[in-house]
Amino acid sequence: MPSGTRLQRIADRIRQELSEMLIQEVSDPRLHMIYITDARVDRELAFADIYVSAIEGATRSAEILEGLESASGFLRRLLAARIELRTMPRLRFHWDPTPENADHIERLLASLRKND
Repeated sequence: MPSGTRLQRIADRIRQELSEMLIQEVSDPRLHMIYITDARVDRELAFADIYVSAIEGATRSAEILEGLESASGFLRRLLAARIELRTMPRLRFHWDPTPENADHIERLLASLRKND
């Protein structure tokens, strides 16, 4: 089994390559204006959990996740060509609410500063 450091390097590389592919090679209109926030690979390299978010927020989350699921085979094949691994992990996509939560906290802090 790979070490924790190696798993992190693989996850970072998958995140980087997926980000580039979403900009350059994917033409699905559902997948415009989204970004990869995190990637995690399990110890057996069977699955890669990919966390995504969009500029618009969670309003399009279902549509985006549906588009990513339909493109997962295509994305996995492109990743396998770019990253040298014995087996490419299956991609599982999840919505990441962290950017929206951070924006909400920033607005709350701004309103507190304004009231002081």
